[in-house]
This record gives sequence, C-alpha cells and structure tokens, in this order.
Amino acid sequence: MAECGLKALSLLEAARSRYESLQISDDVFGESGDDSSDNPFYSTSGDSDSDNDRAEVGEEEQQQQPKQQHQKRTAGCGGGGGGPPGSLSRSQAEEEGWTEALQDVTAPPYKETYGPAQKLPATATALDFFQLFIPDNCIQNMVLQTNMYAKKFQERFGSDEGWRPVTAQEIKAFLGFVISTSVHRCESVLSIWSSGFFSNRSIALKMSQARFEKILKYFHIVAFRPSQGSNQGLYKIQPFLDSLQQSFGCTFRPSQTQVLHEPLIDEDPVFITTCTERELRKRKKRKFSLWVRQCTSTGFICQISVHLKEGPGTDSLATLKNKPQLHSLVAKQLCQNIPGRNAIIFTGPSITSLSLFSEFSKQDIYCCGLLSTRKSDCTGLPQSMLVCGSTPAQRGQSQVMMKGSMSLISWYNKGHFRFLTNGYSPMKQGMIIKRKSGEIPCPLAVEAFAAHLSYICKYDDKYSKYFIFHKPNKTWQQVFWLSISIAINNAYILYKMSDAYAVKRYSRAQFGEKLVRELLDLDDCSPTQ
Repeated sequence: MAECGLKALSLLEAARSRYESLQISDDVFGESGDDSSDNPFYSTSGDSDSDNDRAEVGEEEQQQQPKQQHQKRTAGCGGGGGGPPGSLSRSQAEEEGWTEALQDVTAPPYKETYGPAQKLPATATALDFFQLFIPDNCIQNMVLQTNMYAKKFQERFGSDEGWRPVTAQEIKAFLGFVISTSVHRCESVLSIWSSGFFSNRSIALKMSQARFEKILKYFHIVAFRPSQGSNQGLYKIQPFLDSLQQSFGCTFRPSQTQVLHEPLIDEDPVFITTCTERELRKRKKRKFSLWVRQCTSTGFICQISVHLKEGPGTDSLATLKNKPQLHSLVAKQLCQNIPGRNAIIFTGPSITSLSLFSEFSKQDIYCCGLLSTRKSDCTGLPQSMLVCGSTPAQRGQSQVMMKGSMSLISWYNKGHFRFLTNGYSPMKQGMIIKRKSGEIPCPLAVEAFAAHLSYICKYDDKYSKYFIFHKPNKTWQQVFWLSISIAINNAYILYKMSDAYAVKRYSRAQFGEKLVRELLDLDDCSPTQ
C-alpha cells in the first residue's frame, strides 16, 4: 500500500516537472492544488462537458471505437478506402512533398518577455485593477450614451416622470449590482432587493430597486446607429469591445504558448449539471459565438472575437456556417497582433488546417493543433494518415509524416489522435503521465497539446466564478456582460502577479466581493432613491 502511494507521488512530481519544462503554470494562478491527470484528453473517456476542444476529443474517440470493433471483425478498416474531402492519395502526397523521412525542426525562442506591462503599487485595490480595462472615460461614455438614449426614447414615446439623468457614481453602482450576481450566484439581479434567499440588504441600501430598474431600462454603450460601420450587427457594443481589446494588449504580454478556443461562457458548470432538462430548454440560445486567444502560462485572455450567428454581414455565422473560412477568419483575427514573435498557438479541430498553419508560419507564428476527420479542413493532408490501418495499433504507438517543417502525427491511446504541428520536433519524444496507467510514450507535440489544453480546461472552472448570471434578452447586452466577466478574470490575474497580492492574498471569490463593494462605494451607505 505504501509502495502504491510512493509510486503515485513520484508520478505526480514527474508530471509537474514536465509541466514546468513546457512553460505551464501548474495551478499557480488557481486555487486548487490538483494535478493534471484528470484531463479528458489523458483519460480518453469522452465524458468532457466543459468546452468545445475537450468535447471534440471525446467525439473523435467515440467515433474510433466502433471502427476498431469493425477492424477486429473484418481485419481491414479503410486501408484502401477514400479519406476526408481534400485529402491526398499516397501518390499525390508524395508529389506534394509528404515523406516519412523526419527532420529535427522546432520553434525558435520567443522574442518577448511575458507578464504585466503596467505595474500597480502594493496599495492598489480590486477596483484599480478592474479599471485598467474599464477606466473612468469608459464609465463617462456610458453615462453620456445612457442619458442620450433616455432623452431620445422619451421624446419618441413620452416623458418618464421617474427618470433623472444618471451619474458616473450610479453607473459604477449599476455595474457593481450586476457583477454581484457572479459573486453570489443569484439568477436575477432584482433578487438583491427581495426578501428571499438571494436578498442582500447590505448592498441593496446603495440604490433603490426602482432607480436600478430605470437605469437598466435606458443603459447603453452606443445610443444611436452610426451612419457607417464594418460590424453593423454589433454597433451598440463594438466601440466598447475595441477599447477592451486595446486595454488587454496594453496591460499584459502573453507567454510564447497560447490557445485559440471557445471558452465556456453560458453557465456555471455546477448549475448546468444540476438543473433539469426543462430548465435548460427554457433558457434562450445565444445569438453569437465568441472565441478567445488565451495565455496558457497564466490564463489571461489576450483577445476576443465575437460573431453573430445571424446577420447581414459577410462574416456572420449564418453566412459562413460549416465552412472552413469561418474558423480561419476567427484565427486570423485573434492572431493579428502577434506576428514576428515566434508564438506557439494551440488549436482545436475546427481551426486546425494545413493552409492556415502554412500562412501563419510565414508570419513567424507556430502552431500545434488537433485534427478531426469530421470537423477539420483536411485539404492537402495524406489519406494514409487520416484513416485506420488494417493492423491494430498499440497504446502509445505513433506514426509521423512531414512536409517541409510541418509534421502530421497519428498517435494511438485507446483511439487514434491526429495532430498537425510545426512548433515541435517530430523526433523528440514526450510522455503522458497518468496515476493509474503510469507513463504512456508519445511525440513531444502530443504531450505539449495535452498539457496546455488541460490547463485551459481546468481554467474554465476558475473563470466560471466570474460568470454574470444576469441574462438580458438583447444580444449586445449579453456580449457586454460576458466581456465584463472576462475583464474581471484578467484583473484578478494581474492582481495575483502584483505586489498587492503579497499584502492581501484575496481568493477569486474574495476579489470579486471586494470589487463589488468598491464599485458600490460601501464606505458611504446612504441610500439613493
């Protein structure tokens, strides 16, 4: 028994050591101390329910299992059959330069140091970090646009006797009330003034419910439609998103390794697993999709890209649905600020493609992506690497083909996993370390992908602590509050990397609570009407 415990401990230490060598924070910026052995990619269970990349891994595996059973029965799974659309036959692949002769290629050193670009003093408050992204001039714009919208609305539909122009202090309090739904996990912001379980008398005194509802009715970022603009569907939120993107870039420099993915943005994972099917059906579906570029060393979200599912624009999801150019467009938008730095980008199956990775390599952006024969654009890839062979594979077995500096890897671990990369040498070996199974050999690119995606998957649970539960009907408002959640997440990361954290070591929940109190200015508890 003692030997088993020592072996598990040594495996855990080995895993953490390898994490450090891959430039991954082993939960430094989280609150739990769990190791990374429960990553669905490692366990190959297909039980993932947190984000798209993990789900795709599970789907890929479930798809492979019946194929493997068929292999045993027929001893010939598609060895001579056709591959995914756009894939190359063996002779075509040879003509295009694909070969089994491997070269030792790897990404050059990163050309930038990562970390906060602005240093706040040890006395900085939660609000100080939040206002790195939502500064006073942004608050003043909300005041101006809200009052303009209220005036125009009343000119058209009649005066509102209960309305008076909003102030900057009230807008801050308004933000604080809505953000409090993430801290206290209440479904409706109005429950603050109720007598029920989620009532919060301590903050309810700062503003009457009637005044809050008036501000909620007229709240705007852009009051009127501009005469011209590139993203008409998001015109009410686009200036705010542009300002937020700029502040993300000005306050933080990401590490070399970054991930492009769709974060978990709908609900707190705990709520999703406990609510009934009827409750889930009642919740309105989002009319937009959001992708992010996220630093894997800290969890800082460096850039966001929002697309409407329906709209008149040529870049809407309805126009580009199920087409490779949608995900290629998203990836290019997210990476537009990082050419020339030798960054390594990890991608899920919907983004991974030879054409995109080749285009990125010309900009000194290196990639490592998971491939799916159903979800990826497999144009230009050898069929022989994308279909099951007739001979059953052994766990940990891999096959590699190269074209220039690009490697196509097929690795087996209770199912076939395929990767495309030019960021890691195909000649270097890595190791997947699990508590139960021990060490599973794999190419270094596979280990790197698993480790970085594991960190991001775990990070979803931490990021969910700042989900704002207020659910407005209008799409621009949904995007706005989601963006505020991201801003709070980034503010906490900067706080943990600052001297202020050494003074008062707030947890995520404590930081959120402190931010709400500072927005509400609770040192002065005189109620407003």
